[in-house]
Amino acid sequence: MLLDGDEWRRTFDAYERTAWRFEVQPTYTMPKEADNVARFLRGELKPPDHNARWHDRVRGFVATGRSIGRVRVVRQPLTEYQRYQFAWGIPGNIDAGEDIRVLDVTRRDFGLPLLNSDWWIFDDSTVVQLNYRADGTQIDRNLFTGDVTPYLEWKKIALSRSVSFGDYVKDPG
Repeated sequence: MLLDGDEWRRTFDAYERTAWRFEVQPTYTMPKEADNVARFLRGELKPPDHNARWHDRVRGFVATGRSIGRVRVVRQPLTEYQRYQFAWGIPGNIDAGEDIRVLDVTRRDFGLPLLNSDWWIFDDSTVVQLNYRADGTQIDRNLFTGDVTPYLEWKKIALSRSVSFGDYVKDPG
């Protein structure tokens, strides 16, 4: 089942305990971010309200006792988009209450067969697959209707092999 617009928002906001993302694309090409990415690449200062709508949503989830997190997969050297995320995006998301970890696969294979696929898992029971073009443009979101057991195992592996964002930026090697 395709999830778009309001249906995606309702599905996302309906989670009761945990929302967790496996994030692997080297670049996300999102029209709403294009100006900020360009500003970052020109060396401009981050606007004070950068990503404020997402931060408000995360704070709202956390305030109601829900958790939200992700593991960000990277390979060295980081792409320009990943450098933008690390400098302008992730720190504010963490400050808002999101648990973000980094899994660097530059030198090691971690036995994760979905290293090219992004997905969210809600309450360890509902998986939404995120599909992208090679340039990072999202194609669609699909509600997965099969057995979620492999996703739970991949989540467990990703969490156990990743490090906190803070630890990663202190020592990426």
